[in-house]
Amino acid sequence: MYYLGLDIGSSSVKVALVNAISGENILSLNEPTTEMEILALQNDWAEQDPDMWWNYACKAIKRVLAETEADASKIAGIGISYQMHGLVIVDKNGKPLRNAIIWCDSRAVEIGEAAHKELGEDFCAEHLLNSPGNFTASKLKWVKENEPEIYNQVYKYMLPGDYIAYKLTGNIVTTKNSLSEGILWDYKNDDLAESLLNYYGIDKNLTPTIVDNFTNQGVTNNKAFTETGIPAGIPVTYRAGDQPNNALSLNIFNHGEVAATGGTSGVIYAVTNKLQSKESSRINHFIHVNYTPTNTTIGKLLCINGCGIMYRWLKDNIGIDSYEAMNNKAAEVPVGSDGVTIIPFGNGAERMLNSKNIGAHFLNFNLNLHNNAHLCRAALEGIAFAFVYGMEILKNDNAEIKVIRAGNDNLFRAEIFSKTVATLIGHEIEIYNTTGAVGAARAAGLTDGDFKKFGANITKNDHVMTFTPIKDKAAYQEAYLNWKKELEIILKNK
Repeated sequence: MYYLGLDIGSSSVKVALVNAISGENILSLNEPTTEMEILALQNDWAEQDPDMWWNYACKAIKRVLAETEADASKIAGIGISYQMHGLVIVDKNGKPLRNAIIWCDSRAVEIGEAAHKELGEDFCAEHLLNSPGNFTASKLKWVKENEPEIYNQVYKYMLPGDYIAYKLTGNIVTTKNSLSEGILWDYKNDDLAESLLNYYGIDKNLTPTIVDNFTNQGVTNNKAFTETGIPAGIPVTYRAGDQPNNALSLNIFNHGEVAATGGTSGVIYAVTNKLQSKESSRINHFIHVNYTPTNTTIGKLLCINGCGIMYRWLKDNIGIDSYEAMNNKAAEVPVGSDGVTIIPFGNGAERMLNSKNIGAHFLNFNLNLHNNAHLCRAALEGIAFAFVYGMEILKNDNAEIKVIRAGNDNLFRAEIFSKTVATLIGHEIEIYNTTGAVGAARAAGLTDGDFKKFGANITKNDHVMTFTPIKDKAAYQEAYLNWKKELEIILKNK
């Protein structure tokens, strides 16, 4: 028996087939082999055709089934991970009325900021645990205001994963998880955020039927069989946004456990059981995959835009052609980079810096003393310090950090980076070899609710290594304090 997982990203669609008993990844692949197109019709806009996701999902599923020669009738369940915060709107026939407005589109920022102010910061913190911000609800309000002829045809709104599940099953449903990722969930009332919808003038009946996760959310139909090769009657049992799903993939379910990602941007996703926040404008909060009314686990998500993109920029501009070579260069330089400091925030406004756009800064570089090795080390340290700075914000907002787990496909593979973070926060960092699609596939079998057994299998199958804190951390602390002092000077002047 097998489970099938789909991860609907903005760059590609990933599909994984895993063994239903052991959880072993049989095959993972992605379509297209390049990157999917993102349409930017105006500055700060980002759109994609939802049927492009579906077409690539169909192609990837067919490839997986062909290359593994697996008997598709033995697929026992399907799990879906997807890019968060997007908006898909369909008519009564289930046809998209326009391109999806995806996660990195910022056209609705002012709408969300006005809602935050007019509903009241205290109200938003108590009920939504977030500013309405530039999320799905605010994007739908933008359509209502700017494209009324389209809005008037809307039958249902969905998040990206809801749309892919609909294409597989013909059922238009959503989950608490999905709604929370769109800032459409009222935590105090444990129900749809009708107060926000009423403020925006959006009919609550445009919301799909809400179903529980880890249950049968609809079964594949004959149309999906024709397009994917998956027989009719196979249940979709799981869906979650990419960051909660990444946490699930890393066995992150309990208060004090943290999932971290160091890709183009960096993400710290800390699970807590406390439904309160005093940082709702700097930290996002989403229902975690194992949330119930009696187990109120939520994910506190802090994003760092200036992360891996900083290291990639450096690679592209200092004449070193690989990250491995850069890591080796960095190892030639002592902790603190002989005084060189890099502030890595050069990828737009940083929410954790109160939405200030301070740019990237290269500081204290002496042309007679320093070379590209210092830049490599200072970049790794600067990004690591940004993570530590973010974790301090999380700790000040009811998060605890007991364990950190990260994937084996990003900055956390760099020893200097991971050891710097581990040393400054005083916790080990466990590295796992897994992906979102594999996690979603495994989650399709979590209908028994045994998260402890599920996590034990992840540890058995995927653990690669553990970075431990350096005992003598004085040099790391001094370097971090120097970096933080430089950052605070910059922030005061913005």
